[in-house]
Amino acid sequence: MKAIVRDTYCSPDALELGDIGRPVAGDGDVLIRVHAAGVDQGVWHLVTGLPYLVRIAVLRPLRPGARVPGLDVAGRVEAVGRNVTRFRPGDEVFGTCDGSFAEYACAREDRLAGKPANVTFEQAAAVPTSAFAALQGLRDRGRVQAGQRVLVIGAGGGVGTFAVQLAKALGADVTGVCGPTKTDLVRSIGADDVIDYTREDFADGARRYDLILDTAGRRSLSRLRRALTSRGTLVIIGGEGGGRWLQGTDRQLRASVLAPFVHQNLRALMSVEREEDLRYWRELIEAGKVTPVVDRTYPLSEVPEAIRYLRGGHARGKVVITV
Repeated sequence: MKAIVRDTYCSPDALELGDIGRPVAGDGDVLIRVHAAGVDQGVWHLVTGLPYLVRIAVLRPLRPGARVPGLDVAGRVEAVGRNVTRFRPGDEVFGTCDGSFAEYACAREDRLAGKPANVTFEQAAAVPTSAFAALQGLRDRGRVQAGQRVLVIGAGGGVGTFAVQLAKALGADVTGVCGPTKTDLVRSIGADDVIDYTREDFADGARRYDLILDTAGRRSLSRLRRALTSRGTLVIIGGEGGGRWLQGTDRQLRASVLAPFVHQNLRALMSVEREEDLRYWRELIEAGKVTPVVDRTYPLSEVPEAIRYLRGGHARGKVVITV
């Protein structure tokens, strides 16, 4: 089969399209004929092995564990292991796996769910990793309530477009922060107010929010806290820049250290893959409450270009690979 391959941590430009053997489903696995694969910031981190903390977290300090990169996947079931009970060949599924940038990929049964019937494979592949972060940030860490004022920083990106729609579905009053090229998108997906960060300062003291979900940038904790109510909650999901060891994760570490000494709730999030969260998002999407936003699609051979585009910060929603 055709797949994107690498043998070491490397620049995305060093990724190559090659021919490798098709994976075989183990007893608890599902073999998927991949139709689409999502691209998110985590892909860049796992390809490059940066920051070095990523290598420690995945217990692979010198070489990557998976030769084929890619996590988010949508496609049709080709075969199942003998212990798989929820899927059969021909089923349309979405979820996560190791090595989705390929014509075929294997996933554990508990990392998949039936694809929402009302979206394309490309839209379904845009969901898992980014939607996990949005859900766990708003509901699990943020404990968002109807009527609260919620600020989503990075509202036009992959996590942000899911967060805006989810917060609205849960009854919050939502303000999105984004660049000037994304303001129309953020309004179109339901934000009550949109702040163009090149023209306005959300931390000018004029407005206070019950919950801030920070999915992008390197704004200081002190600045973020100025925009919170006295007992508001800040959840930091992302952050780029900085050194090769920690990069954006340093803010999350500082927030955890500071949290016991302030009245505001400062929380960091490293999202996890959960089957129940996939089912939750499928229900929201099929009910028409959330629509995955796909900016661009790229063929499998252009994975390096897709990652470069995403890293440039221009993506309006998600970037997806078609296979």
